[in-house]
Amino acid sequence: MKTVVPSKQEIVRQWHVIDADGIVLGRLASKAASLLMGKHKPTYTPYIDTGDHVVVVNAAKIRMTGNKEDQKMYRWHSGYPGGLREVGAKQMRLTRPAKMIEEAIKGMLPKNKLGKQMYRKLQVYADAQHPHQAQKPTALAV
Repeated sequence: MKTVVPSKQEIVRQWHVIDADGIVLGRLASKAASLLMGKHKPTYTPYIDTGDHVVVVNAAKIRMTGNKEDQKMYRWHSGYPGGLREVGAKQMRLTRPAKMIEEAIKGMLPKNKLGKQMYRKLQVYADAQHPHQAQKPTALAV
């Protein structure tokens, strides 16, 4: 039996819309990362990007379990001395709710060029509106 490796022309990409209203952050992120990698397809190949496009709406209404809303911190460094910045999850939800979901999903993708290519197929919006109606995305329940 031969192993079939899909070529670029054979890969069929679909568009999925996930409504994040009331869904736990980690569960949504793992499902979206799986779709971006293409693990739900029979043609999945670890070293080829066979994944689909994912649009996440209502990012501001995501749910966090336990005390994460009060205790979770988002950290980044500017590269300059003393450049460590910290923001709590509650403040991040008010200012940049899409960033919470983007970081959770990005952490579940491969840490290489292929992971960056997969991450480019993700769009996250804080409210229910998105400009991707022309692609005819299918609604996905998580």
